[in-house]
Amino acid sequence: MSGGTDSSVAALLLQDAGYEVVGVTFRFYEKDGCTEYLDDAADLCRSLGIRHIISDQRELFKTTIIDYFIREYMAGRTPVPCTLCNNYLKWPLLRQIADELDIYHLATGHYVQKRYIEGHWHITHGADEDKDQSFFLWGLPQDILERMLLPMGALTKQRVREIAAERGFLKVAQKRDSLGVCFCPMDYRTFLRENIAADAIQRGKFFDEQGNFIAWHEGYPFYTVGQRRGLGINLNKALFVKEIDTAENRVVLGDLKSLERTEMHLKDWNIINPSLLLDRDDVIVKIRYRKQANRCRVTLLSDNTLRVVLHEPLTAVAAGQAAAFYRDDVVLGGGIITCQ
Repeated sequence: MSGGTDSSVAALLLQDAGYEVVGVTFRFYEKDGCTEYLDDAADLCRSLGIRHIISDQRELFKTTIIDYFIREYMAGRTPVPCTLCNNYLKWPLLRQIADELDIYHLATGHYVQKRYIEGHWHITHGADEDKDQSFFLWGLPQDILERMLLPMGALTKQRVREIAAERGFLKVAQKRDSLGVCFCPMDYRTFLRENIAADAIQRGKFFDEQGNFIAWHEGYPFYTVGQRRGLGINLNKALFVKEIDTAENRVVLGDLKSLERTEMHLKDWNIINPSLLLDRDDVIVKIRYRKQANRCRVTLLSDNTLRVVLHEPLTAVAAGQAAAFYRDDVVLGGGIITCQ
């Protein structure tokens, strides 16, 4: 329970359904020491008459998520902190606490559903297409999926706000949605500057694909493959970040066509049921949370990476990004992109 609208209404609905609910609030990151969310979660639990547990995981969050986030940008890759947090931190920690309390079910305010298909549990789309969070949960194991309760899955965000208001929780109903990464929701460049050595990021050079100098840039960690805006250059054509050379502090720019890829490899992958994913031609891959879906064929290579061959070219495929596999609304698995 983060103190926000979704997890609060999830607790309400679970209690209405007859479950004995225990609220868990993780302390992951607190900007400027703000702990108002702890008070909000505690107040709601008191109103519902349920037990409230605060689990301080700030140090683990720093080493697992924040340090990784910085390390990826400094390596010229594009990190996916929300994916890692959900798959390797938030849900496993929730399971750990539940096991300690001898509680079977796990629940959050995620806008997803689940389905049992051919002997395996799968995450599926939430009913609210604008809020669907299935892209972030491809790495969860079966022992977590089986235990999950997902009260938000069949609801829209508007209906969730209405439920909170109808029950008299007006502050909960009116809370704004969080945007972006929780520890740097708007500007990751400022976050990097504040959290690494002052001389770690140096001015460097933009080049075109032929090796011609274009302009100076602020430092390669401030750019990601596929980026167009914020380059600080004005030419008579659109240019995108194509390559990042960390050793030489060089950033290569090209037109959108030059960013097209028909193949990528994945590491750290999770496949729920190989028979539904591998060596099939009806699989969809997404590398972005919204508005992108490409048909592909996935094979497992001898080095234990997944080879993804795209039926149509895809632009802005960046190392470090997540890729999630679907058939219709069903999540089949996913992994982390290793090469472009």
